[in-house]
Amino acid sequence: MSVRYRDYYEVLGVPRDATEKAIRDAYRKLARQYHPDLQDTPSKKKVAEEKFKEINEAHEVLGDPEKRKKYDHLGSRWKDGMDFTPPPGSGHAGSWTWTEGEGFSGGFSDFFEALFGGRGGPFSGRQSSSDWDLDEQVGARNQGADLEAELELSLEELAQGGTRRVTLTARDAAGHLRPKQLDVALPKGVRPGDRMRLKGQGATNGRAARPGDLYLKIRLRPHPFYTLLAESVDDLQIDLPLLPWEAVLGAQVTVPTLDGPVSMRSPPGSQAGQRLRLRGKGLPRRDGARGDQYVQFVLVAPESVSPRERELYKELARLSTEDPRRAFSKAKSAGR
Repeated sequence: MSVRYRDYYEVLGVPRDATEKAIRDAYRKLARQYHPDLQDTPSKKKVAEEKFKEINEAHEVLGDPEKRKKYDHLGSRWKDGMDFTPPPGSGHAGSWTWTEGEGFSGGFSDFFEALFGGRGGPFSGRQSSSDWDLDEQVGARNQGADLEAELELSLEELAQGGTRRVTLTARDAAGHLRPKQLDVALPKGVRPGDRMRLKGQGATNGRAARPGDLYLKIRLRPHPFYTLLAESVDDLQIDLPLLPWEAVLGAQVTVPTLDGPVSMRSPPGSQAGQRLRLRGKGLPRRDGARGDQYVQFVLVAPESVSPRERELYKELARLSTEDPRRAFSKAKSAGR
């Protein structure tokens, strides 16, 4: 079966002689740009999911020196848009499907699986100029396929790390479901979009073969208060409501953090959208340091007021000379 050749360099927007650092930087930039959890509408999220999957596949190949070397060898003979027919024995090594939580997250493209699937593809061993060695075809049948599933984590789990027990369900070639529990150690600094490799936890081909590996893609469960900043995956932001008099006079307020509530003072004259930074209250990094937490002010009106409060508001309205819409009047006058 022929599959469509994929230009991974074009996906990441880097030249074919790009350095490892350039590939890594391009991947991180695109991963932040197209991360599904950072999209604000369902339609954008759907488009981003496909793009994000494509970016991860490109980085899986180009970010691995051995895979990149073998891919480059193929690329010297094939052009984007052409069909590629893998030799016998390559491709998927099994028909297993893994699910976790809401279900199987997808996987790599047919092109990737044709070349690397189950480590039994044409890149799994020696290559001759005309045909493929019989030992390689046997090896393809004796090595299970690599599988991928999603692991959804809360922000607290992302920050705390530790071990997470997950239940995966495998469907074999006969269609039978087999539950399996795994204890997954979460490394420090893991982020949404990262892929964790569990050696030997992938599929077999049903002939007592060595299993492939299982890749768990990290997905962040939406949080009711916190958001991850697109420009820095180590930093968090929380919207903090302020009442009018708190914004005008300043106030001592309690702010939630991942370490527990802290007290801070909003400065007099605080404006909507203004941000303050709590250093070291973000997510743990791989080097042991931590990101920051930003507190963004949101001005809110009281949900209910007493008659006395209403009278005071009316008095304030009579006394105040502030005009927050004066810029509109200036713009109108200037346009005449």
